[in-house]
Amino acid sequence: MNNITKESQIDDAKINEKKLTDNVLNEQESLIKSDNDITEQPLKNVINSPIEEDNLNLILDIPIKMTIELGRKRMTIRDLLYLKKDAIVTLDGVIGEPLDILINDYLIARGEVVVMEEKYGIRISDIITPEERIRRLNR
Repeated sequence: MNNITKESQIDDAKINEKKLTDNVLNEQESLIKSDNDITEQPLKNVINSPIEEDNLNLILDIPIKMTIELGRKRMTIRDLLYLKKDAIVTLDGVIGEPLDILINDYLIARGEVVVMEEKYGIRISDIITPEERIRRLNR
């Protein structure tokens, strides 16, 4: 009788496993069908929808940090500690070369320095494409 009980338990487990597998397969098929029912909309329609404008308004006042980078320099802590007043630190940037414009430490554009009403400014000369930004991240 003990063997019969074990065999029926094994049979029940196999039946339950089969039902579970069938349920999972049916669920996957219905998800695939629902994915196929999704219609693509032109990006223009999505951006101009009222819901998207409301979402955009939520982020318009979030502060960002803009940095204009003249160049960079790697140095040791020893070199840093030896810096004194009037010391000159050379950077890797070259005169006449466009400066990097970073937003929250991500390069988004390049530009050149301008002076307006005794204040520095930057004239944007090149905007980095999203593809270029992604390529730079993969380096």
